[in-house]
Amino acid sequence: MLIGEVARRSGVSARMLRHYESLGLVHPSGRTGSGYREYSEEDIRRIFHIESLRALGLSLREVKRALDDADFTPAALVDDLIRRTRERIAAETELLTRLRRIHAADPADWEVALQVVTLLQALGSKSADARQRAALASASSAFPGSSASSGDEVPVPVEALVEAALGESDPNVAGTLRWALARSGDGAPALLAEGIGSPVAAVRERAVRCLAVMPGGEAAGHLRDALAHPDPVVRGHAALAIGTRGDTDAVPALVDLLEEGRNDTDAADTLSVLASDTAMADRIAHRLVERLARSTTRAPARGRLTQALAGIPGTRASQALAELSHDADRAVALTATYLLHLREAR
Repeated sequence: MLIGEVARRSGVSARMLRHYESLGLVHPSGRTGSGYREYSEEDIRRIFHIESLRALGLSLREVKRALDDADFTPAALVDDLIRRTRERIAAETELLTRLRRIHAADPADWEVALQVVTLLQALGSKSADARQRAALASASSAFPGSSASSGDEVPVPVEALVEAALGESDPNVAGTLRWALARSGDGAPALLAEGIGSPVAAVRERAVRCLAVMPGGEAAGHLRDALAHPDPVVRGHAALAIGTRGDTDAVPALVDLLEEGRNDTDAADTLSVLASDTAMADRIAHRLVERLARSTTRAPARGRLTQALAGIPGTRASQALAELSHDADRAVALTATYLLHLREAR
């Protein structure tokens, strides 16, 4: 079969067939008496193999290796193609995300658009200093839905701030990003609530800590929902946040913090703030006494729970301290006795 016929049947141009021949990919099996290339059925099958491999994304050099190297297995080829396809999809997805964020910023002109691009790149920088500067710039920028917007500021998409905050491990940068999100207006609480559902513990903690400093009823609602989260770290941060806002639903989780010894000083202070009226003070004291009486509560935890009673006013807390002054645990008894004396001296 001559080259023109092969080109017609295979869909590969005569010029490309000559290029394949120059690379050693295919060799016509013979020549006619007039010197024209003549392809056999085996040559045509090889051409179709070449086109099939090219369709999978292989370069011509890789195609030649796949066809000529006896040790080149299909499994290795497919594995490599999967890896490269994933990398390409990831790169395209990142580009699409960046374009959407620039579009969400609704830049008024090219100068603003380029400033948004620069800021987004800085938020994803490997340098903590660069991320810190970007976070500071974000905190003073105009955000979609923010009443603090001004025409001279560069809008920063809230999605970019949330992603940066959920992925930030540097404590200084993280703190600035939380500050920026607290001023970001609408949209951030819902995105952060999604972060609380992450399978990654560090992401969950960053999400709830961001929500903890956000004002407004929407953030408070998500924090209240987080009190039922299976992650004790999430529950603890949520309890401290809504407890300081006067929400008594936080009491059980705050007592958990005391027992576990995590942020126990903050938990005790928050409980004392919540014990603002007699009924609530007695309820908190009752819960502390219940936890003290549990057989599974260990000695260090019993000491923290006893100390927390010092900040709870009312007769129920005083009665509990009087009873604990005779506790079998000497450290608890001494602590209760000391706190009772301080209480009576007021």
